[in-house]
Amino acid sequence: MTAAAAAIGAGEPAWPDDAVEVGRILDAWGVKGWIKVQPFAADPQALFSSRRWFLKPPDASGPKRPVTAAAIPPLLKITQAKTHGDWVVAQAQDVPDRSAAEALRGARVFVSRASFPTADADEYYWVDLIGLEVVNLQGEHLGQVSGLLDTGPHSVLRVAPAGAVDADEAGERLIPFVAAYVIDVNLGERRITVDWGLDY
Repeated sequence: MTAAAAAIGAGEPAWPDDAVEVGRILDAWGVKGWIKVQPFAADPQALFSSRRWFLKPPDASGPKRPVTAAAIPPLLKITQAKTHGDWVVAQAQDVPDRSAAEALRGARVFVSRASFPTADADEYYWVDLIGLEVVNLQGEHLGQVSGLLDTGPHSVLRVAPAGAVDADEAGERLIPFVAAYVIDVNLGERRITVDWGLDY
């Protein structure tokens, strides 16, 4: 059992109900146990907002781990984290050297949504928008947010029609997430009101 796994059993927090995947460990960074992380957002503040990173093993598309690597621990206690170019580099307790850091290669990083920094007015985390109902000014139901696309200048809502199994089905709407089309976002009522016709 790793030190991190033992700590979980000794009263450390359990896996959070509101865990959000925020990045992936790419590799070791340097020789002193630092890790290099690919953040999943242009602004990686979610990675800096919590000193507890919850881990899951890599998926099939992730970087390959050393054959002799131990099991991925469920929790890392982060002691330092900073940006380094397009990446985040971090140091954690119980990751003393490069070999221990390499053993984490490919691990998926999650943090509790409750630990995210508070968004500014009229700013939203993508994770909070997914699943919201979308209606237009006429009260017509357009569907449900199934995801978002980052186009550079702005994000685009992917709205799946009611009853769709996934957003790739015919009838998906792509609505620019800009003030000209998005009239109101009500997280409490889980609804987005848009200026968008049924025939668009």
